[in-house]
Amino acid sequence: MIVGIDLGTTHSLSGISSPDGGRLFPNPHGDLLTPSVISVDGDSVLVGQAACDRLVSHPEQSIAGFKRWMGTSRETRLGDRTFRPEELSALVLRALVADAEAATGQTVTEAVISVPAYFSDAQRKATRAAGELAGIRVERLINEPTAAALAYGLQQREGEGRFLVLDLGGGTFDVSILELFDGVVEVHASAGDNFLGGEDFLELLVETFARDSAVDMAQLARREAGQLRRRLEAAKRALTGHQQAEIQLQIDGRSVQWQIEEARFAQLAEPLMQRMRTPIERAMRDARLTPDKLDEIVLVGGATRMPMVSRLVTRMFGRLPLRHINPDQTVALGATVAAGLKARDEHLSEVILTDVCPYTLGTQVTKQSGDGQSRGGFFHPIIQRNSAVPVSREDEFYPVSEGQRQLMIEVYQGESPLVANNIKLGALQLAIDTKLPKAQNGVTVRFTYDINGLLQVEARVHASGQRHELVLEQNPGLLDAGQIAERLAALSALKIHPRDQQQNLALVARAERIYEEHLHHRERVQDWLMQFRTALDSQDLRLIADHRGRLAEALQSIEAEG
Repeated sequence: MIVGIDLGTTHSLSGISSPDGGRLFPNPHGDLLTPSVISVDGDSVLVGQAACDRLVSHPEQSIAGFKRWMGTSRETRLGDRTFRPEELSALVLRALVADAEAATGQTVTEAVISVPAYFSDAQRKATRAAGELAGIRVERLINEPTAAALAYGLQQREGEGRFLVLDLGGGTFDVSILELFDGVVEVHASAGDNFLGGEDFLELLVETFARDSAVDMAQLARREAGQLRRRLEAAKRALTGHQQAEIQLQIDGRSVQWQIEEARFAQLAEPLMQRMRTPIERAMRDARLTPDKLDEIVLVGGATRMPMVSRLVTRMFGRLPLRHINPDQTVALGATVAAGLKARDEHLSEVILTDVCPYTLGTQVTKQSGDGQSRGGFFHPIIQRNSAVPVSREDEFYPVSEGQRQLMIEVYQGESPLVANNIKLGALQLAIDTKLPKAQNGVTVRFTYDINGLLQVEARVHASGQRHELVLEQNPGLLDAGQIAERLAALSALKIHPRDQQQNLALVARAERIYEEHLHHRERVQDWLMQFRTALDSQDLRLIADHRGRLAEALQSIEAEG
């Protein structure tokens, strides 16, 4: 079975294509959204809501937001183990796969996973590696804005159309301009910011609260900081439908009450909104479009619920955006369509999906300045960003000086005129004929970039006709095949609780968090926890279910009090 997965920064979802549309699978708690959070409890790993609550009660053993580190070699220590971003993502994927298998009774063998359109080559490869570590095959990645277009059924519209898709998730912001015609979804331009999302707006509230309330965040215990962030996240969500939000909590040894108006929040967030404008304008320039040439504007991602986002779009384009599908579910529903297309489901009409290379690819060159001096370190583009893939481009290069015996073709990815500010992907060293004048000692270099993100570099020396080739399947800092196999074995040894225990684990974690947050309810919560643990020890399923329901109601009553 092939599933579609939205592997998000804050939440993740899975589903399959069905004759009635995309079908998303609930987790053990009955929710479609699974928090992208991992927590280690001794020799066990918790995923989702239970781990989310432990961010407050056990912050040293819990982690969220690791999608932002994909494509890097960063390691996070949780308990006695360290985890790479691919491994943390793999644990989330394993939970989603378990939910899919529990809902269908079938074995999941493959997945189509959505990624931000502006994900780099290394980040895409890391996502595939996470799939391998989760025990599933990932042959296809789909850009999140393209998935959103499929979810809205834009490919089924009559005639042609151009659409701007804005995807503001928990950790990333994507812009894509798509054209649809005759069953073809063609991407014309992509832009974005891999470090702009709902988390940054939350961080802005944290900084504002700390400034207004004279709280030194650096001196707070991690538990108190986690409690504060959770309360401010609730306030941020409240501002989507109310003019102001208020929180009250015990922090830094005192009781603090704080409120913020939506108008002030929008004013404070103006620098973040400007960061949103920049990739939108860049994508429009790259696609050579004016606002009046767009047929629709689509908003995707939970953070687009903030009123300031709709206001920005309305000011820029003079119209209201489409947002009638739940923005948290749009990408996942589109991923299920892509999974159905890959499985050749009969109920789906054939759709051709094209894509673009999100970054410019090129090499380093030396240039001669006006004073006759040679200066190196300049970036020479060969494949420009937003070129439709697959794409192949070539250019000619020559030695800098007479008698030069080697020519180094260094491969870079980025948009800066200087290679020092771009990402080096690899290098190809060539021997050249020093007997010839440098004007005849040239090399033709061809870059070929395919739909799977594989870059092939080919160099042909003019004098000898000799060909050299470099295939960039691996980026610095990523796991190779041997390391993936080794880490897969290590992950397989971890104890992950079965689905039927997840509700109990999550409820215990929630009770522990509420015990941490509500000082005046501690004795009651402790008594309730003791009774629930006694029920768990009895292994009487009916008794456990009864205690679970009563404990959940009791905890809900405390949280409702604020």
